[in-house]
Amino acid sequence: MREVAAVFLKLGMTAFGGPAAAIGLMQDEVVERRQWVDRQRFLDLLGATNLIPGPNSTELAIHLGYVRAGWPGLIVGGVGFILPAMLMVMALAWVYVRFGTLPQAEWLLYGVKPVILAIVAHALWQLVRTALKDWVTGVAGAAVLVGALLGLGEVPLLFGIALTVMVVKNRSALYGAAPVWLLGFEAAPAVAAAVGGGPTLGALGLFFLKVGSVLYGSGYVLLAFLQGDLVERWGWLTSRQLLDAVAVGQFTPGPLFTTATFVGYLVAGWAGAVVATVAIFLPGFFFVAVSGPLLPRLRQSPWMAGFLDGANAASLGLMAAVTLALGRASMADWRAVLLGLAAMGVLLRFRKLNSAWLVLAGAVLGWLIKGM
Repeated sequence: MREVAAVFLKLGMTAFGGPAAAIGLMQDEVVERRQWVDRQRFLDLLGATNLIPGPNSTELAIHLGYVRAGWPGLIVGGVGFILPAMLMVMALAWVYVRFGTLPQAEWLLYGVKPVILAIVAHALWQLVRTALKDWVTGVAGAAVLVGALLGLGEVPLLFGIALTVMVVKNRSALYGAAPVWLLGFEAAPAVAAAVGGGPTLGALGLFFLKVGSVLYGSGYVLLAFLQGDLVERWGWLTSRQLLDAVAVGQFTPGPLFTTATFVGYLVAGWAGAVVATVAIFLPGFFFVAVSGPLLPRLRQSPWMAGFLDGANAASLGLMAAVTLALGRASMADWRAVLLGLAAMGVLLRFRKLNSAWLVLAGAVLGWLIKGM
């Protein structure tokens, strides 16, 4: 339990750069350095997080906590990963409300982004060698990458490719008596928050509980939910406040969904920050608790093993698309390119190096280059 708490508190304080970066850091920490799970098990857990609603990196932390320390680890892993970001975002929200602006962090992001890109690319390369185990999964991963670059939806790509790989790998059984079965769920219709005459803690909690229960894909999809309801329909926030909330979620470590913490503080103070955070992350704990114990048994079914192989390949295709997007955003000039290449060289040379030190080094170099 202490080990789970220490690992995920550290990751919660150092996982800059969004879900893909957090997943890369987790892969380095629990697969390469600590060997809690092998790469195949890590990929299965990653694939499972893509099949349920909620924040993928947080749900992966919850899964890994459960694998390492059982049901208590499930809670400790998730809370440990969320808590540092929640506290940082609450502090920034207080500064924002008091002074009307955010501290400038361009120098931090300038140095950290190229390093994060190198970490993500390195993790992707290591996982590819395990996930793309044959021509079927190789074609599946490439198809998802192309589809994501063309702007196709993440959920249709993920489920469509996973089902296709499942059928292709079990095509001989289609002519026998073996039934095709698949575990899944249908997302409930969106629950309309009873806002009444204005924001209340109950309405705020219900809204973020709904979002955490139905939101698939990148944390950036959260922006569409917040814009549509909180800005346009109910007028709880202005568009500028919403963009500032998303910016805070981007340049603080940990899950991007802590944007909800910032929004909750703006709407209803300290209590609103806590309610919004608990509400948006609570469904993830539930979905992992339900699905996590089933994963080892799913691998024993050839149909579900094929489905998981397809989901893993699709997840890496989506991760590759995110890596390319990060590259366009991170490589601002030739110095950033050199910083990213240097970080990749260090990762390839020192395989047991804790990636958190690279993130810290990137922040320092960013300050030296842009902050002085």
